[in-house]
Amino acid sequence: MLRILLIGKGGREHALAWRLSKSPRVEHVYVVPGNGGTARGLPKVSNLDTVKAEDYPLLIEEAKRLEIGLVVAGTDQAVVDGIEGFCSEAHIPCFAPSKTAAQIEGSKTWAKNFMHRHNIPTAAYSSFTTHQAALEHLRTATTSYPVVIKASGLAAGKGVITAYSLSEAEAVLSSFMLDRKFGDAGAEVVIEQFLTGPEISILTFGDGATTRTLPSAQDHKPVYEDDKGPNTGGMGVISPTPAATPEVMRRIEDEILRPTFDGLKAEGREYSGMLFTGLMLTPEGPKVLEYNARFGDPETQSVLLLLDEGETNLADVLMACTQRRLHEVEIKIKEGLHACNVVVIAGGYPGSFSQGDAIEIGEVLPEDVTLFHAGTTLRKQGEDGHEQLQTAGGRIFSVAATGTSLETAVEKAYKGVECIGFANKSYRRDIGRSSSFGVMFETYGFFALRCMADCSSLYYCVPGSFGSATTYGIIFITARD
Repeated sequence: MLRILLIGKGGREHALAWRLSKSPRVEHVYVVPGNGGTARGLPKVSNLDTVKAEDYPLLIEEAKRLEIGLVVAGTDQAVVDGIEGFCSEAHIPCFAPSKTAAQIEGSKTWAKNFMHRHNIPTAAYSSFTTHQAALEHLRTATTSYPVVIKASGLAAGKGVITAYSLSEAEAVLSSFMLDRKFGDAGAEVVIEQFLTGPEISILTFGDGATTRTLPSAQDHKPVYEDDKGPNTGGMGVISPTPAATPEVMRRIEDEILRPTFDGLKAEGREYSGMLFTGLMLTPEGPKVLEYNARFGDPETQSVLLLLDEGETNLADVLMACTQRRLHEVEIKIKEGLHACNVVVIAGGYPGSFSQGDAIEIGEVLPEDVTLFHAGTTLRKQGEDGHEQLQTAGGRIFSVAATGTSLETAVEKAYKGVECIGFANKSYRRDIGRSSSFGVMFETYGFFALRCMADCSSLYYCVPGSFGSATTYGIIFITARD
């Protein structure tokens, strides 16, 4: 029997604990620090509060005491800090890449240079370590707007801002490099070309030799509907996304994933673990926006729902990745199933928001709906010491659902959202409701929109500003002969 130590406290970790607990091979899953959902309600799962998640030496000592057989790093910080190395020294299997391989997430500058070295499609870019040099770049006549400004280090998914004018770009640059909005993460910045098209996420298992890619997903980053407002860690995900056709997925595998794994290996950074690849499906083809060296959040909360429970044992898959035998395990996806999760947040997120608000959850959730906790905690109340579920973060829940169509999955997820109540509850109301319109292609100088409902139909659309990656404005359409 296998005991697992899972590091993290978000919706991703609740989803991983939920799925791992279903394995007959797993005896127990300990989550550090965990949340209100992993504290109770899941068989074979509990929180571990005797050690801090970032105290790696003490964490290893606790793992030895508990006879942990597998450590799973959920958070970016643990992966980039090199938790795999601490585990390796203690001879404990760890599902996470090495610290050197994790640099693909830890430094956006390093990742962009890596893509350049290996001819992996990505946006044109420049990186800067001084405010003055970056400012001069923004003010050159050759810089066209909008531009994307990224904090090079870890910024909880919020360190990417699109500036639509020079004045906006100067303000963003100052907040990153002078005001240190994201601390040392913004001491170096990447300024890159603004790309357009559907944005998708790809999660790929790797063991250093074999790779296995899960169904595509599409996150919705901005906090408000129609992709307005500041970026967040993610407001909701559909999977699979209609934009990722078989041909698109083939190109992603051939032009991006394989060169990425091969390139890392060639540079002595052989990759074992989960690689998250964020992509933009531009008119020229798929291009990399970013890499993450772990499971995505909230992508995981949707994608795991699509795994066939009878044929796919997640604990076996993770362990196989640590033992270079991924080729031996089965990863089967349920046929014809779609998943959607809607993230419920505390009002004010990603800015300031209240915490400690009481949460009410309906006794019975709708059919095919799974509730994953993120920013929740259990606190004792009153003289009798009864436990109350309270908010303890910005993203509070991922409400996930499956259906035989995207529309059905979306509808079920929103019904699940209605079962949750707390002060200043907020969420986007358009998750998955505009993503099925299609994929943009560039044909003879025009944007072509291929309708996913009927892939044999091809229409031409007069060029224009399509806005976000998930909403399309049709200016004029004529049928092709």
